[in-house]
Amino acid sequence: MMKIFCIGALSIASLHFAQNYPASAIPEPLKKNANLVIRKDLTTLQINSVDEIRYQYQKVRTVMNKDGKDQATPVINYQKGDQISDVKVTIYDEAGKKIKSFSKSDFGDFANTPDGIFYSDDRFMALSYIPTQYPYTIEFSYQLKDKNTVFIPDFVPFSTTNTSVESKELRVINNSGIELKTKTYPSKYNYAEVAENGSSADKLYSYKDIPAVDGTFLMPQPDKILPKVSFALTKFNLMGKQGSISSWKDFGAWYYSSILQPVSTVTPTVKAEVAALHLQGSTEEKVKKLYQYMQSKTRYIAVALGIGGWQPMQPEEVSKKGYGDCKGLTNYMKVLLEEAGIPSYYCVINSGDSQLTFDPDFPKMGGNHVILMVPTEKGSIWLENTSQMMAFNHLSTFTTDRNVLSIRKDGIELINTPVYPPEQNNEKQILKVRINEDNSISGEGQFSYTGNQYDYNVAFTGLSPKERNEAIRERLNILNFDKIEMKNVINDRDNAVAKYELDFKAGNYAKTAGNSMLFRAVPIFTNVIYKTDESRTLPFELQQSFQDDYEITFTVPAHYKLDEVPENVSFSSEFGSYQLNFVRNGEELKVVRSIRINKGIYPKEKYNEYINFRKKTLKNDNSKILISKI
Repeated sequence: MMKIFCIGALSIASLHFAQNYPASAIPEPLKKNANLVIRKDLTTLQINSVDEIRYQYQKVRTVMNKDGKDQATPVINYQKGDQISDVKVTIYDEAGKKIKSFSKSDFGDFANTPDGIFYSDDRFMALSYIPTQYPYTIEFSYQLKDKNTVFIPDFVPFSTTNTSVESKELRVINNSGIELKTKTYPSKYNYAEVAENGSSADKLYSYKDIPAVDGTFLMPQPDKILPKVSFALTKFNLMGKQGSISSWKDFGAWYYSSILQPVSTVTPTVKAEVAALHLQGSTEEKVKKLYQYMQSKTRYIAVALGIGGWQPMQPEEVSKKGYGDCKGLTNYMKVLLEEAGIPSYYCVINSGDSQLTFDPDFPKMGGNHVILMVPTEKGSIWLENTSQMMAFNHLSTFTTDRNVLSIRKDGIELINTPVYPPEQNNEKQILKVRINEDNSISGEGQFSYTGNQYDYNVAFTGLSPKERNEAIRERLNILNFDKIEMKNVINDRDNAVAKYELDFKAGNYAKTAGNSMLFRAVPIFTNVIYKTDESRTLPFELQQSFQDDYEITFTVPAHYKLDEVPENVSFSSEFGSYQLNFVRNGEELKVVRSIRINKGIYPKEKYNEYINFRKKTLKNDNSKILISKI
């Protein structure tokens, strides 16, 4: 993953808060659903020149319960060369009485190397505090001086659910003489508003009395609900490299010449690698061979070095060491293609569940990941270069359906990644199920997954047989398995299809009723409990579209006959569609079931309508089939 310069949230003038924060003073509406309450929060950001920003952070947070503890931990993220001063922490009890104070010397200082980070210039300071009671309050302040001016954080109320805000303010003082562009993005759902006061040289932004977003069922992430203010200096500094971001064109030209071009050399090693592959055929065939070659000899390790963690490793280094992060691996792949005479574009993207996009009208530094786009006459080929298992020309749910910054010599072009329709995000289930007289079932199944459902199932190929069986038993725990065995696990990397077969036996599937047995029509389905909510206050989100197609053939025991079979069912709504058909063939019964779900953010007024749609699908999945002794 690419590094983003994360400024922690705190404090250039030393301000004084009242030394009393009783939890009882928190307004009741802000306590509702809150694990953490932001009591006071003032960030003063002073821009002095193209290569100096001073931050002063002052925060007061009340931790309501143990689930809010981690969010309140005093942490200072920084890079080597940053100057940190005036670090103060005070802890108060529920009544607002001071418990203890801490200073900079009480903080631990650590390399910021989480899982997957091999080496980095990032560091962080953190204070460990173990509370003895809840609620309690932390007052935390410090100052930081930074030479990098390209990263000015967005001003948002909060970034996690179950956090409320009493007062949060950002004061921006621009003494640099450089234009600071700003843009306010209102809440699409009128959940909160940001107030603005002052002049362009000294402006105050504030949020007041914002209730927590509860992490309820199907709740969109806060960044899709809340307002924000974005900032970008038209001239900036990044580790001694100065540039312009007055337009995407200017910024892209700087990015290309300062970040990419110095590390995009086609070396003799790269030339020899490409020559040894004897590439032939269409452009797509050549790209596939190069891509799968790159996958076979490299692995992903994050590296946060090189012009603030944004510049890739040299392709020669990636080739020799056999590893790199998303930047290094993508640039290496780009250079391999260049030597083969195939143009491609290094693309910066916001990877993650939120599907964040770049604003075409507001250029600024951003993104947390890099992928590659190869234009061809048949359309764009997209390459995720960090996975040894990922299929050719396939993007995961973390990178589809959003735009990217495609870096060109003459600037940046914003282009969109693919959107997979429901029928492409597909699960196919073909089951042959035998009903046994002891109420158990035994059978065999063939499963295949494409699109985003490929992403969720390709990981099986990296597990041992024992691990696979344990994982699939847990996933399909709606059945009471006596045994289950996964076989013939295939990752079809040419076509982005994950496949496997199952042998299984599960008890207590059917119910005895005199001389008859009853069993449900669909053995394997998502057993979610759907509850209506008359007091829903926010929209709901169906994050992924998909289509599941099941074909289940039931064989009844000897001396039994099919007695009662449900009627065929078909219905649809704006949320999707559902079909369930029954086909009798002697004493066999084929059940054909299809469900389609349409992604999107829907208004709160339609929440119960969706819940009732899903209740109806579950009810039909549980349709009962009756067999009787002859």
